[in-house]
Amino acid sequence: MNNWITGIRLSHEIFAKPAACVYARGIAAGRRFAEDVTQISYRAIISVPANNTTMEPELNALLPEFAPFAVARVKLPSGTLTLEDLPAYTRNTLDSLAPFLSQRLELVVHGCTAAGFLAGPAASARIIEAMRARSGAAIISTGEAMVDILQHEGVPETAVVTPYLEAVNDGLRAYLASAGIAVEVLNSFECRTTEELGRVSEAEVMDLALRTVTPRSQALFIACSQLPTRGILEPLRRKLRIPVWSSISATGWAAARAMAGKPVRGAAK
Repeated sequence: MNNWITGIRLSHEIFAKPAACVYARGIAAGRRFAEDVTQISYRAIISVPANNTTMEPELNALLPEFAPFAVARVKLPSGTLTLEDLPAYTRNTLDSLAPFLSQRLELVVHGCTAAGFLAGPAASARIIEAMRARSGAAIISTGEAMVDILQHEGVPETAVVTPYLEAVNDGLRAYLASAGIAVEVLNSFECRTTEELGRVSEAEVMDLALRTVTPRSQALFIACSQLPTRGILEPLRRKLRIPVWSSISATGWAAARAMAGKPVRGAAK
């Protein structure tokens, strides 16, 4: 029987090597809204804030077995996500799945890191269960994937780079602390609007990462699925010689691990 991921290696390299080609279809925000989803067959979808232009092309590159990912874009306030926005964002997340529910989905990614950790572990689990009940698919939460990969690496603390404001960063610290992981040091771009967030480049993420890590750092996590990281993770690992993960690469790792060994839809037996 063919498998979702044949001979997959759940290692750093599978989520770090640069993409072999440019996934231009993921660059234009909002493009999925113009598609008639009833005419396109998808195996997997990503639920992300409406402004997100990064997660789709990076996950298409990391997990070509699932590509192309459909994108369910979730309405956001004018600023970046805060705790006060979370109830409305959660409702909008569930509503965003509706156009895709006629499909036989196999994987749904809850791709907003902040929505995962601001909710806290218990509320996040309820959101994931609601998404599973609506879609009938396996659900991967980027917030949970962050914890899972750091626990997998066996590190008690990590350096962190984010684009978040102080209150959201405090939520991230609390979420990691609830899983027994301390934040050694945290630096942020402190983006106040989605427009500011969208302008952060991969080179800027690399620069802030190098300025954040200290000689005692045991790991580095780059939080937020809008921050572009695919081309810099392996260079950072080589230079820093510690585990380096991002929201998107952790999500890819978690999805690959969850779906490994499951049969390909329509595959010959």
